[in-house]
Amino acid sequence: MGKKDSSAEITSLPGVGAATAKKLADGKFTTVAKIAKASAKDLQNAGLSASVASKVLSAAKAASSVKSTAKKAGAATKSKVKNAGSKAASTAKKASSKAATGAKKATGSAKKATQKAVAKGQEVAEDVVEKTTSAATSLKTKKDEGRKGNTISVPRSVKDMPWFKKR
Repeated sequence: MGKKDSSAEITSLPGVGAATAKKLADGKFTTVAKIAKASAKDLQNAGLSASVASKVLSAAKAASSVKSTAKKAGAATKSKVKNAGSKAASTAKKASSKAATGAKKATGSAKKATQKAVAKGQEVAEDVVEKTTSAATSLKTKKDEGRKGNTISVPRSVKDMPWFKKR
């Protein structure tokens, strides 16, 4: 197998682009089988993050198991085995993209729920402000025609009352 074939095979795994393939090649993981035999810690030592390492490892194991099953059955030729491996990789990519889509939908629904809660909170706050302002205006006395001012003079003590001054 040539070097171009193995790098193309590695990049068919989900989460593996040119930069990740270079990190794997530098870490001496040149085939899907080598990646499948490695541990997540080995892939992290090669320069991958923990999440990418686990995703690449699971996809490589799936692709490798498809290949080994095809070899054991003896029904497939080498080209069919390559196609089966790439089909497994494409299936794994589809599955990961579906998972990403599901995560995006969940994020969107969480945002909508948050916006709904914020809107409800604003409505409640506006109602409270309305009730407070209406209560404040109902306490104010209105100016009658018979009065000179708009407030009632309330005595502060007994001494200010008219009957007390008479003595």
